[in-house]
Order: sequence, then structure tokens, then C-alpha cells
Amino acid sequence: MIKTIKHQSSFAAVAFLLAFCSGTAGAADGQWYTGSLVSPSGAEAHAGLVGIEPYYSYTQPIGYFSADGSSHPQHPRQQTFSNSTMWKYGITEHLSIQAHTVVNYGWENGQGHSSGPKFGDFPVDMVWRFIDPNPKKYIPAFNLFAGVYFPTGDYNKLQNKQDSNGTGAYVFRMAITEQSTYVVNGHHALRLRTWGWFRHALASTQLEDVTSYGTGAGFHGRGRPGMSGQTGFSLEYGLNQAWVLAFDLARDWANGSRVWGYDAHGKHVDRIAASSGDWQIAPAVEYSWTSRMGIIVGSAIYCAGHNTGVKVSPQFAVNMVY
Repeated sequence: MIKTIKHQSSFAAVAFLLAFCSGTAGAADGQWYTGSLVSPSGAEAHAGLVGIEPYYSYTQPIGYFSADGSSHPQHPRQQTFSNSTMWKYGITEHLSIQAHTVVNYGWENGQGHSSGPKFGDFPVDMVWRFIDPNPKKYIPAFNLFAGVYFPTGDYNKLQNKQDSNGTGAYVFRMAITEQSTYVVNGHHALRLRTWGWFRHALASTQLEDVTSYGTGAGFHGRGRPGMSGQTGFSLEYGLNQAWVLAFDLARDWANGSRVWGYDAHGKHVDRIAASSGDWQIAPAVEYSWTSRMGIIVGSAIYCAGHNTGVKVSPQFAVNMVY
């Protein structure tokens, strides 16, 4: 059994780090970053900058967290290979637009494979840096995200569940992020990011037959994904200008999706799936060969939670700014 990490531990860790850094000078000049694996990056620093960051990941479930948080073996196991690419453009000095393209390929022993690579839902966000950083006064940068998931992923009338890659619903999402940089041990940069995401479906969607909501052949009705979100913090410690050690700790939560309608036998269905949540850590190493080009390699590890999988997801990404 893996014990659930308490909220207080993450808050205490952040408080300790802020206290540790508060007696040191402001930001270290000249440090290169790619950004950690999980934390969202803010608006581009200047108008006209273009950021491209393709992520490649493989997700391997190794168990399942039950409703009480205890872990159990899981067979068969759903495996996924994914490419998620972030595209960002600086419209002004403080406002950027970003989008993510996601392509997945999944398979499970005895349950078949995806019928080819599948596009997921397509999020587009506006990113506004409403407070600029001032390291000398210990003022961090703050960014506000607001956007929508467009329902471009397959979710309805599926050949099999492996083709499920979307919700069919427009989902509003918003976030607020903070980023501050300190100098520790005399000359090493330590960058701290904290963030919180919130997502809410704008409407329900029509469902027919096999869908991503767990319905079967002959079903007709509607579905709506539940509210969800994420909070977390990341640390990036500069060994030297090019090499950085990165670490994320994040808490994900999701309310259950609602499905209502009629099954193949004409029986009325109206159910809400169980809520879920997890804690993930993501250690990684960054290497940048210029201030605008770098690579990060690491793994997300889902180490506690309820009604969700115990997963390991090794991944790497290339960060490019033009």
C-alpha cells in the first residue's frame, strides 16, 4: 500500500524553500532553462517570439489506486505512446497565445490497438503576464491563462475503446501561475514555479453506442465531463549555465463524468462516475546548448491517489524559441 501524500507536506516544502531563498540575492543572470516537465510556462518575454516544444511520452500502468487509496495489481494494462506539442506566439510584451496538438496511440493486452494515431482534444489559451518580475524587490512574475478545449478527439461511435481520445465537449479552462528565481549557494540559480488549473465543461454532448464515457453498443443519450483541475509547484536548480535539475510535484483531481440516456434494451441510464485524484512527481534533467534551445529528459510518476492508475511515464521534450 502506498500512503497518500498530505496537502500540508507540499505547502511546508514550498514554505521551507521560500524561507531558504529569502535571505539570498535576486535572480541569477545568464541561466538557461527549458522549463520542467509539468509546470506551465508564462507569456513570451517579447512580442514576435515563437515557442515550439514537442513532448514525447510513454505511459505504463503498473497498478491501480482504489477508492481508499490502497494500491493493487492491474491486468491487463492500458499502454499509451503520446506526442504533445506546445505552440506559443508572443502577441505583445505581455500577451501570448498558445495551443497544444496531441496525438496518442494506445494498446492493451486482449483489448486491441488504436486504429492508428489519434488526435486528442485541442486546447487554445490566451496567456497574460499581469505582473512583471522584479528580483531585487522579491516580486515574482504572475500569469493568467484562459482558454478552451476544442472537441477534436474521437469520443463517439468508436470501433473500440482504444480509439477514445476526447470528451466531445467544449471545456473552459483557466490557470494562474507564479514564477520567481533566487540565488542559492552563492551563485546557483533556483527557479520556483507554482500554479493552479481549473476546467469546466461548457455544455453536454450527444452520445451514441461505444463512447469515451464507457457506454456500449445501442446506447443513445448525452454526457458531460466533470470539473477537474491541478495544483503544483516545480523547482529548477542550475548546476551551471547549461545543466539544470528539475522537479515537479502536482496534485490532480477530477469529478466524475455524468451520462444519461437509454441503453440497447431501452433501460433509462443516469449515472455519475466516481471522482478521482492523484499525486505525481516528475524528476528530470535539462540541458540547453543556447539560451533558446534545449532538451529535458525525465519521468512522471503517479505515486498516490484514489480511483486512478499507478503509472510511470518516461518522457522527453525539446524546447525551441525563435
